[in-house]
Amino acid sequence: MSETKVFLLPDLGEGLTEAELVNWLVAVGDEIRVDQPIAEVETAKSMVEVPSPYAGTVAELHGEPGQTLDVGKPLISVVEPVETELAETESPVVEPVETKPPVVEPVETRPVETTAAETHREEEKAGSGNVLIGYGTPGGTATVRRTRPRRITPLVEPVETKPVETKRQAEKLTTAADDLLLTRTRVPGKLGAVISPLVRRMAKEHGVDLGHVQGSGDSGLIMRRDVEAAINPPVVEPVETPARPLVERVETPRRPVVEPVETSKSHADPRTGLGIVSRTPVRGVRKAVAANMSRSRSEIPEATVWVDVDATALVEMRADLKKKEGHDTPGLLAFIARFVTAGLKKYPELNTRIVTAEDTSGGEQQEIVAFDGVNLGFAAQTDRGLMVPSVRNADKLSARELDAEIRRLTAVARDGKATPSDLGSGTFTLNNYGVFGVDGSAAIINYPEVAIMGVGRIIDKPWVVNGELAVRKVTELTLTFDHRVCDGGTAGGFLRFVADAIESPGSVLADL
Repeated sequence: MSETKVFLLPDLGEGLTEAELVNWLVAVGDEIRVDQPIAEVETAKSMVEVPSPYAGTVAELHGEPGQTLDVGKPLISVVEPVETELAETESPVVEPVETKPPVVEPVETRPVETTAAETHREEEKAGSGNVLIGYGTPGGTATVRRTRPRRITPLVEPVETKPVETKRQAEKLTTAADDLLLTRTRVPGKLGAVISPLVRRMAKEHGVDLGHVQGSGDSGLIMRRDVEAAINPPVVEPVETPARPLVERVETPRRPVVEPVETSKSHADPRTGLGIVSRTPVRGVRKAVAANMSRSRSEIPEATVWVDVDATALVEMRADLKKKEGHDTPGLLAFIARFVTAGLKKYPELNTRIVTAEDTSGGEQQEIVAFDGVNLGFAAQTDRGLMVPSVRNADKLSARELDAEIRRLTAVARDGKATPSDLGSGTFTLNNYGVFGVDGSAAIINYPEVAIMGVGRIIDKPWVVNGELAVRKVTELTLTFDHRVCDGGTAGGFLRFVADAIESPGSVLADL
């Protein structure tokens, strides 16, 4: 025996509601085991391999690559082996009795478990640890259903060793099986309609499906006349004959009018009149970014401040370190990240989150939630779109450690292996848009954070130093913040702290 299990697409983290099916790793008919990866899906900007909680044979794949699937909808159907009970009948013991036919004694049967079922139970017993939300295999201990031997009493009358009687009994068993099959037939909309043996036999001989016969008797009872009506349905004379020429005459002139209109609409934009060259669905990474940015703009009252910074001292300090240490020297972004985490310790209002909670009267109120530590997100441009992985506990890392973690997470994001936790745990975002050759940007806050700081390109500019004009390495810092958590004084103080650290990096980088 076998049982079909349907595996529903689980929530892969962060309360996601959908995922794009990128690639199937199995095909219909394949034998799979518990925790074997069955598909690659893209969700919340990450590529995730989904493991199967079932072992068995793949019966159906619910979706095509490129299709967006909702969480909780079927992903794959697996035919899973289950325990079966087979009867091993021992040789009957015949008690010789005078002038009486031999009696067949009932014997006990022993359940025999198939190899496939035994293998599946061992997998379930072992557990996997690869647990999905809403699914998973047990870990540690498992409850195994034990089957108890059943006593089966043979439903066969004492049989004499005569071929005629044996044939007659076989016919009786066949007839009983047919009657049982027909008895299980149900009339649509009725519960347990009784059908006489005569009616059943008549239906069987003429190939009538009793499941589609409406009974005319009491409580929907199927009568003989109902089966006869199904065998010889009444002939209905055609009534719609005169209407046919009218329908044809009406439809004929419409065809040349509709077809040109549909053709023109499919190739031209009705508003501009210009030809449409392509249509690209918004999905995957682009859909996630669009939804997050839209929510940020609609919910957060943001404001932006900016300042030009003389980064000459920072650039020269890094150049000196590079001469001593070579390629192991941290990048400029790592140094700035170190300044940002130090600034957030001084201005913790920018390292918070606004949530809606229930107040004492049962209503709702907004709360500002502060964190013990900084998870510093940084924007990384990849072939699959913009991603924001975050460095956990960045405030406890030196510039050198920050540089190593930023490089690692950037590589993970570009390979599509970043997890939802890597991409959704940030508390503040640092955006280096200077790599695109631009000076500044009023960035959109990465919801649900409350602030984002951007760094422009570092270029040579005329700058006044000690009352004299000089050429210096200058960059622009911008800070976009949620005006609900702080005012301009806090935002300006934080941005000025980071700017001063860039102009005089030695004091902040004592732990390098």
